[in-house]
Amino acid sequence: MISGTTRRILICGGTGCISAGCLDIVEALKEELKRQGALRENHVVLTGCIGSCNLGPVMLIQPDDIFYVHVKPEDVKEIVSSHLQDDRPLERLVYHGTDGKPVERYGDIPFFKRQVKRVLGNCGLIDPGNIDEYLEAGGYKAAARVLGGMSPEEAIKVIGDSGLRGRGGAGFPTGRKWRFAHDAEGAPKYIICNGDEGDPGAFMDRSVLEGDPHAVIEGMIIGGFAIGAGQGYAYIRAEYPLAIERFSMALKQARERGYLGGDILGSGFGFDVEIRIGAGAFVCGEETALMASIEGRRGMPRPRPPFPAYEGLWKRPTVLNNVETLANVPLIINNGAAWFREMGTEKSPGTKVFALAGNVRNTGLVEVPMGISLREIVEDIGGGIPGKRDFKAAQIGGPSGGCIPAEHLSTPVDYESVKELGAIMGSGGLIVIDDRACMVDIAKFFMDFVQDESCGKCPPCRIGTKLMLETLNSITKGEGKPGDLDRLEEMAVSVKKASLCGLGQTAPNPVLSTLRYFRDEYEEHVENKRCPARVCTDLLNFEVDEARCEKCGRCYQACPVGAVRWKKKETAFIDRNMCIKCHLCIDACPFDAIG
Repeated sequence: MISGTTRRILICGGTGCISAGCLDIVEALKEELKRQGALRENHVVLTGCIGSCNLGPVMLIQPDDIFYVHVKPEDVKEIVSSHLQDDRPLERLVYHGTDGKPVERYGDIPFFKRQVKRVLGNCGLIDPGNIDEYLEAGGYKAAARVLGGMSPEEAIKVIGDSGLRGRGGAGFPTGRKWRFAHDAEGAPKYIICNGDEGDPGAFMDRSVLEGDPHAVIEGMIIGGFAIGAGQGYAYIRAEYPLAIERFSMALKQARERGYLGGDILGSGFGFDVEIRIGAGAFVCGEETALMASIEGRRGMPRPRPPFPAYEGLWKRPTVLNNVETLANVPLIINNGAAWFREMGTEKSPGTKVFALAGNVRNTGLVEVPMGISLREIVEDIGGGIPGKRDFKAAQIGGPSGGCIPAEHLSTPVDYESVKELGAIMGSGGLIVIDDRACMVDIAKFFMDFVQDESCGKCPPCRIGTKLMLETLNSITKGEGKPGDLDRLEEMAVSVKKASLCGLGQTAPNPVLSTLRYFRDEYEEHVENKRCPARVCTDLLNFEVDEARCEKCGRCYQACPVGAVRWKKKETAFIDRNMCIKCHLCIDACPFDAIG
């Protein structure tokens, strides 16, 4: 950190804020500081993702702890003259709570205040393109400690004692995986960073790669030393160009400073990392498919055993950890296994990063202790459901996960509890769903995704997901038949049991969980040809309920073809001969009067 009286002006430079125009703010700020003669006293830093994605572009001024939201280039002049020159923060740009009151301090905003940032500790606070800032924050001390005075067995024991579990899927113990690869015969050995995050709505790993790439590299160095690997690969999806750019820069800087190469820190241990870019196939998140892709083959899974720890990349012992898992490793080495266990539960220690999205006031990256209740994430951190709607479900774990209903909002979020409810932790996607959603349609969306992403190698997944999707399509079109739900459930169980890899084995989860908790909605679709949530277009009549209509005319304003007839103080009427069933009138009506 820059010492003295110099202020640090931290501007979020994650993918979301860049798309919102943060780079223009950086340039405008530097020009204005120079114009007002204040450049020397203010250090402008483009960081990684700060986390509050719905508020971007955002700016955090330290040490003042003032947080500005929705900043525009035209705000820069006033920020410099009022805040940076006269010490008068701009109230109009600070965060405002649901009560409309301003909350100036970053640390007082509920979204941040209730989080525990460990993995995300540097994200948003350092320049990811400057290795010196990572070093000043304690970076590479863990690698130096391991290479300078620990044996591979000791490093594995620390990780094992911490209870760190893989943060990318089912939560396999990391120390145990490292132990298997360490003990396996054969050389060379490899360690792989899985950055092929493909779940809809998930962006945790991308943000860590963009905001703190050196932490991941350091974790790979330690893991490579522990298992005896001299080569690592970072597999990052092509849709993450900023992550690839910043990780590449970090690799170059690490080599220049001696943290990668033939003799790291004079320890005699040689290790380096190469990037492999994935082509966007969801199945390549599965470890054996990912390794096939690195080898230059089509990304398709293979049967196990043998497991990759014994026969992985090029049939050599290989460890694959995801981004978040590796970013935890230096923290555990520096602070100890007991420190890591201070957070979380006995079986699920530490913290977990989630991408909070959907029908919730505050969206973005959140890091919370394992075992926190779903209610705390949605209501306290997420700020609850906007628009006077009710919480209906949380879809957790992506296409491999499931939907958790309102009755289980108090459930602790850890590996065991989530699995009992029919979902999985996955990589950490968490989509909040309000009462306007149709759960049959939600299940169809995820089944359509996994069916499209199935590699086609095994018949249960290739054919089973197709048949399940066809059944869901029939149900949402009003063509459902008696017995469809039982057959759908039977197919889901068969696909789950018989599929070759994790994609097929978990693909039925959204269907099974929605059948478990929202079977009445399925029955309404099949038996009464009715969609209670008014989402499935083929089951709607596009009629106005006179008892519910408040004569506001919003449906009239929303209709693009003039099918809605309306006059002031009169109930609206929809001409179904003209109606194109675009659904805009239903979306515009705040009184649920059209169905």
